[in-house]
Amino acid sequence: MKADRIPLGDTDVLLLDLDGVVYVGRSAVPNAVDTLAAVRERGVTVGYITNNASRRPDVVADQLRGFGLMVTDDQVVTSPQAAVVLLAEHLSPGARVLVIGGDGLTTVVREAGFTVVDSADDAPDAVAQGFAPEVGWKDLAEASFALADPDRLWVATNTDWTIPVDRGIAPGNGTLVSAVHSAVGRLPLVAGKPQRPIFDAAVARFGAKRPLFVGDRIDTDIAGAVAAGMPSAMVLTGVDGVLPLLAAGEQARPDYILRDLAGLLQPYPEVRMKRDGAHVGRAVARVQGQDLQVVRDGDPVDVLRACCAAVWSAGVGAYALRIPDAVRSLPVRSVAAR
Repeated sequence: MKADRIPLGDTDVLLLDLDGVVYVGRSAVPNAVDTLAAVRERGVTVGYITNNASRRPDVVADQLRGFGLMVTDDQVVTSPQAAVVLLAEHLSPGARVLVIGGDGLTTVVREAGFTVVDSADDAPDAVAQGFAPEVGWKDLAEASFALADPDRLWVATNTDWTIPVDRGIAPGNGTLVSAVHSAVGRLPLVAGKPQRPIFDAAVARFGAKRPLFVGDRIDTDIAGAVAAGMPSAMVLTGVDGVLPLLAAGEQARPDYILRDLAGLLQPYPEVRMKRDGAHVGRAVARVQGQDLQVVRDGDPVDVLRACCAAVWSAGVGAYALRIPDAVRSLPVRSVAAR
């Protein structure tokens, strides 16, 4: 990685997760709107990718426009849109689909030419499951009844364990999928992050040649970008923070660690591995035996970057290391982070 190179670099399409990256609940993340306006002025296409299946793309775009962003409906790529691609690969036009979810999923399934049903008694050809706040036990039971047939297709929009909302972190679609899995003993095909369908759909829609993906979660956002073969940046404005980054496996490590989206346009310090540890800016960190050590302090985000570089290069799982409290409590989270 070159010294002082801004993360945006020569990116032609910037792909962004939404919850925890651009907004948290009903509020825009600080620096997000101004940064994305500056990115757009550079001629870079911006696409928004969300695993949240509860809302239609136009509703999401309306929210983004309400923050002052210039966004068209087709700049929003949702997990339901990726889910109907999977459905189309396995079903004939007009096939019956039992939808467990909200308007964001139901509308897209219907617009794709499938017949939406609401009961296992309607002999559906498939079950499509996505998050919506109103999904309850009766809905999950209906899915379980339909999926008692082991040959019936089951597609989930996503399997995020949590979702950030105004009041904090709440259970996500993964918990609902898990409930059905417990009842039927099998797993669905998954369209959203970290699986490739949603990334492939975004690349195809925008014709991306040099995409960069930005997310706030290791297990879905960053792992998905790595699986899709695109560089990624992790912002500290959402769900994951210090410990998940340190513990990230080789297939789930971001190319950049940023406090928030403003970091896309700021010089990114070079990571230099030396005999005394990983150097990032003024910060130096190393792994000595079973201890992660900060040899020299610096900007908190640079300390985190150095710690990650030291742990990742050592090939030792972070959970096998003694991590000092000063690292665990690094003040790196944005004011928007939960």
